[in-house]
Parts: sequence; C-alpha cells; structure tokens
Amino acid sequence: MKSPIKALVLVVLAGALALPIVALADETTPAATPAADQSAHKVTAKAAKATPSVDLNAASKEELTRLPGLTDEIADKIIGARPFKSRTELLSKKLVTRAEYAKLRAHVMVKSAESKKS
Repeated sequence: MKSPIKALVLVVLAGALALPIVALADETTPAATPAADQSAHKVTAKAAKATPSVDLNAASKEELTRLPGLTDEIADKIIGARPFKSRTELLSKKLVTRAEYAKLRAHVMVKSAESKKS
C-alpha cells in the first residue's frame, strides 16, 4: 500500500518541479502570445482615450473632419452653427444624428467664451 502512495508523491513532485521550467521556456519564446496581443490593444485603447478633445467653437474644418464619422457637410454645419454652449447642442440643433453623436461625444468639447477672453 505504501508503494502506490510513494509513486503518487513522486509524480506530483516531478510535476511541481517541471512547472517552473515550462513557464521559463514559455517566457523566453519570441512568438507573440494572446496576452501580448491584449496588452498591445490596451495601449491602443489608452492612446485613443488620451487624444485631446476638439473644441467645437474653435476647430477648423480639417480638424472636425478628422473626427470619426464627421463629413465635410457636417463640419460646415457645425462651423455655421457656432457658438456652442455644450456639445449636446449638436443634437438639439439637429446637426448630427444620435448615432453620429455617440461616436463624437468623447472627442469633442466646448470651451466657454469666458476662458477664451483670459
């Protein structure tokens, strides 16, 4: 009865000793892993969030057309509807659809007129 227990203990110990070696081999492999792909995606997402917002009252047509889903025609409408008090006026003035606004709202802002005077 003791020999099967000894064999089981030896197998468990051998497996436990082999794990660090396998893990070390995986870390030194130059091939890309899914974890590496995910971390690259996180960096890209952070970079997208870190991009500065465009001021609706001061942006040029070129700056506006670089925004996601914004065409030349919409940029012209925005410029013609200035000044804005808030970015939600894009909806209330019917310059963009709700779907377009959902894409834009993270990228646009409105600076108050008082801050421009300073």
